[in-house]
Amino acid sequence: MRKRYVTCFERDESGAWIAWVPSVQGCHTQGRSLNQARSRIREALSLFVSDAWTADLSERIKLPAAIRNAVRRGTVARDRAERAARDAQQVVTLTAQELVGAGYSLRDAATLLGLSHQRVAQLIETQSTNSRRGA
Repeated sequence: MRKRYVTCFERDESGAWIAWVPSVQGCHTQGRSLNQARSRIREALSLFVSDAWTADLSERIKLPAAIRNAVRRGTVARDRAERAARDAQQVVTLTAQELVGAGYSLRDAATLLGLSHQRVAQLIETQSTNSRRGA
């Protein structure tokens, strides 16, 4: 089983990211970006423990409440948009299948749906492949 270390990240007054592992005394680093600090904390951890490169790092990113809330709102909005896009894709696929099944050509179905005839063909093929697989 892989060892897990909690890693903490926080911006300092200059805007740099400070990273540390609370369970490993002295293990800390910094980076100009969050990704740079993420990379460097594993390097720093490797100076203290032998399993740093294979360990799971569980992140705790400390943000001011207003920023944390803004990030949460953005994440929720993105997730909602992705769900809506998947739902719309499913409806368009079923509609394309219904149009072609009712005798409309791929080109006419595409025109009615505002898509290319190639895309309609892909949607119908994807739907029939999924039906054959039982998905």
